[in-house]
Amino acid sequence: MKFQLFALTALSTLFSSFALAAPSSLELKYFDARGAGETARIILALGKHEYKDTRFSITPGTMEAPEFKEAKESGDLDANLGRAPVLVVDDSHIIGQSRIIERYLAKKCGLMGSSDIEDAQIDCIAEHCRDIKDAAGKKGFSFFTRDKTEEEKAAAKKEWFEEDMPNMLGKLEKVVQIYSGGDGFAFGTSTSYADVAIFSLLKDCTMQGDAEATLKAAADCPSLLAIAEKIASDEGVSKWVADRPVTMF
Repeated sequence: MKFQLFALTALSTLFSSFALAAPSSLELKYFDARGAGETARIILALGKHEYKDTRFSITPGTMEAPEFKEAKESGDLDANLGRAPVLVVDDSHIIGQSRIIERYLAKKCGLMGSSDIEDAQIDCIAEHCRDIKDAAGKKGFSFFTRDKTEEEKAAAKKEWFEEDMPNMLGKLEKVVQIYSGGDGFAFGTSTSYADVAIFSLLKDCTMQGDAEATLKAAADCPSLLAIAEKIASDEGVSKWVADRPVTMF
């Protein structure tokens, strides 16, 4: 009787795991840009999941997006406070917030570890990457910054890539050394959401000209560079990066 109960429990766990990994109908709605939607696309490429990549076109020179406006007015984006991206699962379940979308897809693709504590530790590394990206945004040198002169933005950019970013990446390198179980992995000995977050931070820069400066800032972080390169060399990811639409940012 105990053996039968054990067998039934094992089968239940197996089928639950299969259900989590089984493909669903997925539609990602975002602008015709990388931005806040691209990490989700990278996860889907890594997991080799098919999905509908719905893009709101941006009018060159004006930054207007008529299709986005239409979707917003129709209520399609209400689950995300009228913003993009949103993920539609099985044509009925809508998920907002880019980071939540990423975590959902990462779990779906088996990139969040095998326990709650591993999930939290992997997520911790991904959030550190988010902190670094947010710090860069607050520095105020991007294409979208309007309250600074070009000279002020150039000075802020130089300080970021030569001082601030190397310092923050050095701290992230130490974090990875705590959790990593082998070269090319941020956590344990298998690919995780944390690896994708590091790849997106170091190798998938959205602004033209930032890629070289970013890699230079990470020159003293061999673990981070190895992780980013491992994701970049994945067959699904490399194909996506080579074939994806060319966008402004």
